[in-house]
Amino acid sequence: MSKEEDFYKKLKSSLNETTKFPTKYLYKFIIPTGKEKFGEIESIFNNLGAVINSKASKNGKYTSLSILVNMKSADDVIAKYKEVSKVEGVISL
Repeated sequence: MSKEEDFYKKLKSSLNETTKFPTKYLYKFIIPTGKEKFGEIESIFNNLGAVINSKASKNGKYTSLSILVNMKSADDVIAKYKEVSKVEGVISL
């Protein structure tokens, strides 16, 4: 099992133990500053009623994103993490 598969397996287990779904889930990411990356992340959460807050780093090179969205299950939470991980330069927190 890869590190990534192991991480998602542990995350799913943890979410199922500590969270009652459906629930509002807070995603946090760091992206290189720019409209392109922000747009890619925004499109992943499009049509879900997500509230996206962004804050530029001190030097403006990076932007932190906080995305609050209602999720139906641990599998849905993980599916979004996997989609976002395909965007180059994104760091999931």
